[in-house]
Amino acid sequence: MTWLLILIAAAATVLLLPPLRRAVLTGPIFALYKKMLPAMSQTEREALEAGTVWWEGELFSGKPAWQKLLDYPQPKLTPAEQSFLDNECEALCAMSHDWDTTQIHHDLPPEAWAYIKDKGFLGMIIPKRYGGLEFSAYAHSMVVQKLSTRCSAAAVSVMVPNSLGPAELLLHYGTEEQKDHYLPRLAKGQEIPAFALTSPQAGSDAASIPDLGIVCKGQWRGKEVIGMRVTWDKRYITLGPICTVLGLAFRLQDPEHLLGDKDDLGITCALVPTGHPGVNIGRRHFPLNAAWQNGPNSGKDVFMPLDWIIGGPAMAGQGWRMLMECLAAGRSISLPSSNTGMSKLAVRATGAYARVRSQFKTAIGRFEGIEEPLARMGGKLYAMDAARTMTAGAIDLGEKPSVVSAIVKYHVTEGARQVVNDAMDILGGKGICLGPNNFMGRAYQQIPVAITVEGANILTRSLIIFGQGAIRCHPYVLKEMAAAKEADAKKGLRDFDAAFAAHLWFIWTRGFRSWSMGLTGSNFASVPVEVAPETRRYYQQLSRFSAAFAFLADVSMFVMGGDLKRKEKLSARLGDILSLMYLASATLKRYEADGRQAADAPLMHWAIWDAMFRMQNAFEGVISNYPNRYIAALLHWYIFPLGRPYEVPSDKLGHEVAQLLIEPSATRARLTDGMFVPRDEADAVGVIELALEATMAAEPIEARIRKAVKEGRVGAGDTARQAAHAFEAGVITAEEHALLQRRAVLRDRAIAVDDFPQDFSVEKVTPAPTRPEALRKVA
Repeated sequence: MTWLLILIAAAATVLLLPPLRRAVLTGPIFALYKKMLPAMSQTEREALEAGTVWWEGELFSGKPAWQKLLDYPQPKLTPAEQSFLDNECEALCAMSHDWDTTQIHHDLPPEAWAYIKDKGFLGMIIPKRYGGLEFSAYAHSMVVQKLSTRCSAAAVSVMVPNSLGPAELLLHYGTEEQKDHYLPRLAKGQEIPAFALTSPQAGSDAASIPDLGIVCKGQWRGKEVIGMRVTWDKRYITLGPICTVLGLAFRLQDPEHLLGDKDDLGITCALVPTGHPGVNIGRRHFPLNAAWQNGPNSGKDVFMPLDWIIGGPAMAGQGWRMLMECLAAGRSISLPSSNTGMSKLAVRATGAYARVRSQFKTAIGRFEGIEEPLARMGGKLYAMDAARTMTAGAIDLGEKPSVVSAIVKYHVTEGARQVVNDAMDILGGKGICLGPNNFMGRAYQQIPVAITVEGANILTRSLIIFGQGAIRCHPYVLKEMAAAKEADAKKGLRDFDAAFAAHLWFIWTRGFRSWSMGLTGSNFASVPVEVAPETRRYYQQLSRFSAAFAFLADVSMFVMGGDLKRKEKLSARLGDILSLMYLASATLKRYEADGRQAADAPLMHWAIWDAMFRMQNAFEGVISNYPNRYIAALLHWYIFPLGRPYEVPSDKLGHEVAQLLIEPSATRARLTDGMFVPRDEADAVGVIELALEATMAAEPIEARIRKAVKEGRVGAGDTARQAAHAFEAGVITAEEHALLQRRAVLRDRAIAVDDFPQDFSVEKVTPAPTRPEALRKVA
């Protein structure tokens, strides 16, 4: 016992006295760490350091400050923003339609383009002093979401100029002269912007773009000046075929040292008028029947002045830093908003269809087989919309959350893919026959576009979310890396020693916290007193998962070191845990912000249970595939000391969620808030809304008729004949009979699918009429 106490005292002395600790422990580790730390290029460093750390840092801490989450202000629209959404945005939706854009115009109709330019849709992010709308990130998100519930071409054509592109880059880095010239013209739609980054050989690895500019002398406006001769070949560029000004990214080299002593200046961004000689635009891609303008552009040895560099000659070679710093904001808004909008369309219209459409004399939405996908659709949408709103709010708070932007891009687009697939399963033949009556077919076709762009989802999940998060969000890793790069060796060792010692304590405390909360079911974890009682346990369980994640991430980085980056499947699962904690946090934040609506509680409970279960599976996916089986067993004991505590959302809960989707209610309205909802019998979505209202009104009347049939007061026959007999027998009134007739007409119109001539020629875009005589009689 004496020797044991002596050993403990010696270890404590080493750990608690920094000079001795540096000599005995952290000094040798520091020397080894510097050798093991892989070299990092300038572009990698800029990508890693871009943006800010926000709520994801709390989740990585192992001890989230839940009060901070509750204190974040809920984003709101200004009166001007709300008016724009209710009027201009509504009008643009009314003049846009997926079928027309894809089959008639192969673009937005000319009047829609004119309206977009005239009403300032292209200048939402541009300040008012330049003629823009100066909308908040949340308003920008709401506009994109609403347009996406109606027409993908309208949504994308508005979304892209307000995302990462010329306007965003000019606002942050442009010279005053560039801003004064371009921003007013962009705000008024006099210029159509596009941003050309992606090359055939550099898609996901955008930092390796081969497009090249050479600093040289050339003629410009009759004078010899120093400029650039640029050669490029780009593809997948949205608005590229019709743009008037092209934001162009290329690598700039200065072999003659006309600008300085460096040969390779780095990635550079320039603004190029597309009317300039040698600029080739105009050809289009055809991305899965989408009608928005998208295509390649190129140029060979195109001379342009240095003044075309965004920010002027001083910003030569600074393009990658510019892109990384601006990417977080655009990626946080564009695809999360458009895919949430698409999902709202799927949930609202498909839920209504499931109540209007009957089989075996029962609305299909009441079958358990249909309830299951309906529950997934509703629960996922609740969480997706929560994450969209919370992330847009972070941008308005001044954050540029690079890790969160990757999380919402990946998980909202993947969630939308699940929602759309489930909608197609429920719609059946209605979903697979394209035509004006099909509200889901184009979304189903185009969902892979969202999966692919702005960082392919496979790459985002397997390399970025945890790979970047582990360094940016961890309280000590970045400090250790900075210490290793410190030129002053003594200062580097002191900094490393402080960070490493704190890191060791962090691992120990988070491991103990994970294990103790596992043993106690996290029942003693602290939670702010003001949270809703029905969500209190969720905060506690998420605290447990946060501690377990911090412990697992640290052990994995220590055990595998740099190899963890190459173990993409493990890295992806670790990223899933962080992501799902973020989605669950956003869900809880939404429930509080919405006023703890009791009617909405099933949606919240389903979303949280689903996230918890998937987190548990991700933990097990890491542990069961751990390269060291002894450490894997230890990790399992620390994280799940009493076994698996979480289950899939129950069938009972799923039933409650599904029923919220198949009838009008305040909950259904909140779930699909911000959606364009037409009230037009000739519209595929509008007629379903009207048919749902008629169905709800008709059901009590039909119940009386069925009772009368059983009692023998009404004769047998189909539903129309029974309704006529019931009217004749005085069971229902004339008004009720008329309502049943109208319900039948609207139902048939809602479930109708389009058919065309055999050669798809004469009536190619004209839907076959559905019972026109009956429609005229009843209308």
